[in-house]
Amino acid sequence: MNQALLKYLKEALHSELPGFEAHSKMLPPGRRLKTREDELAMVKQSSVLLILYPEDDKIFTCLTRRPSTMTFHPGQISFPGGKVEKEDHSAEMTALREAREEIGIDTSSVGIIGKLSDLYVEVSRFSIQPYVAWADKKPEFNVNIGEVEELILFPLSDFIGNETISEAVLDTVTGPLLIKYYPFNGEIIWGATAMILSELIEILKRKESV
Repeated sequence: MNQALLKYLKEALHSELPGFEAHSKMLPPGRRLKTREDELAMVKQSSVLLILYPEDDKIFTCLTRRPSTMTFHPGQISFPGGKVEKEDHSAEMTALREAREEIGIDTSSVGIIGKLSDLYVEVSRFSIQPYVAWADKKPEFNVNIGEVEELILFPLSDFIGNETISEAVLDTVTGPLLIKYYPFNGEIIWGATAMILSELIEILKRKESV
């Protein structure tokens, strides 16, 4: 099963992606997915890593909780990743480096199989490139508590056949906001993380319908 899924994902991630439609489903109200021309010079490039691995007949990915001391999106749930630095040869290298620094994985044990659609986060002016990596088994995690408050292992398989989306009002930097989110173990997964997850879940759902 895992080899068939891996083959499907490699093909799907290099085909037409459901980016805009999937992102819009979880987009907070009043936020934009496209940059204006007058914003282009201020956009910061970043990337994240979605590590997929099988365990107990399910497919998981790894999420992290950002420390409350972070400048951008403190306390929110995100993927390992960060800003593309000058020493990074590519955004893909950034995603791998940040995953190694944040959750301590051996990046030689995972292989990047493609990427999802780029996502613009209007409130922080970051453009995120989400890379998808595959591990044949659960990676060994060594969390850097200076950068990650908590490691969250998210069962994608549970959301393919039952994509539960809830709503809540949250206090944000721009004031109270009615958001859509994925509920998981009492957590609220929303914003850019939910939009990226939405696209990956949509791709996996397509396989189920084939």
